[in-house]
Amino acid sequence: MEAIHPNTQIGLVSLKVADFGRSLPFYTRNIGLMLLSQEDNTAVLGTTERPLLELIQQSGATPSGGTTGLYHFALLVPNRAELARTFKNLVETRTQFEGFSDHSVSEAIYLGDPDGNGIEIYRDRSRDKWPMVNGRLQMNTLPLDLESLTGELNGRDEPWTGIYPGTVMGHIHLHVRDLDEAEAFYCDTLGFERVMRYGSAAGFVSAGGYHHHIGLNTWAGRGVPPAPPEATGLRHYQILLPNQPALNAVAERLTMNGIAYESQEDRLIVRDPSQNEIAMKVTS
Repeated sequence: MEAIHPNTQIGLVSLKVADFGRSLPFYTRNIGLMLLSQEDNTAVLGTTERPLLELIQQSGATPSGGTTGLYHFALLVPNRAELARTFKNLVETRTQFEGFSDHSVSEAIYLGDPDGNGIEIYRDRSRDKWPMVNGRLQMNTLPLDLESLTGELNGRDEPWTGIYPGTVMGHIHLHVRDLDEAEAFYCDTLGFERVMRYGSAAGFVSAGGYHHHIGLNTWAGRGVPPAPPEATGLRHYQILLPNQPALNAVAERLTMNGIAYESQEDRLIVRDPSQNEIAMKVTS
């Protein structure tokens, strides 16, 4: 089976939120994204280099637990100093944290937005430092050394000007209804590589040898349904391919496997078996 193009990346993530009045200040002030555009009930946020997040305001929407959908999206900053700078701003804006982890391949900060949408902000270690066990990449969940992290700033107190402009959407982590089913779709059909399992209820897949572009878990329960339309949470996310032949190859594999998709101008829209919607497009 042909692997998905090694330069495949995760792109913009689209979320439903209940109230721009609380969401936009959180994402601009606490996270440090720029408001790139806003029209009616749609706002796009990101950096000077790229859009990263689309928010759709749906008044009255409430979080829905025990469903498929978003576990978290993950913003990747380029180095430890930028992670430290971002952490300092999160502390100064009194952001509530949900956890801190050293995954051996990366260091990560976890939090949630006002609607409970999960967020990870992380930095990668260089690939030559990623631990391998019997030829397989091994990720761990260890405590993050926050004292060492803040030490990266060397006492500097530079004014906060927002998250690093080169920040990208490093990966996305999804609730799915069945792990084997989800891995079969993402790997055997789309062409991602199986990286590792984390216990019996989570798995990680990637392109080009990355530690993971997509996390999959059944922590919300096996066989859970999609979130109802009135719920906050994931609308869709983008998988970015570097050229049209790479996108065409995915379309061919979907057709061969009898999986329905919708073709649009520069993208194809498909749902995974858990009904998480994906927009696959060529990098613009």
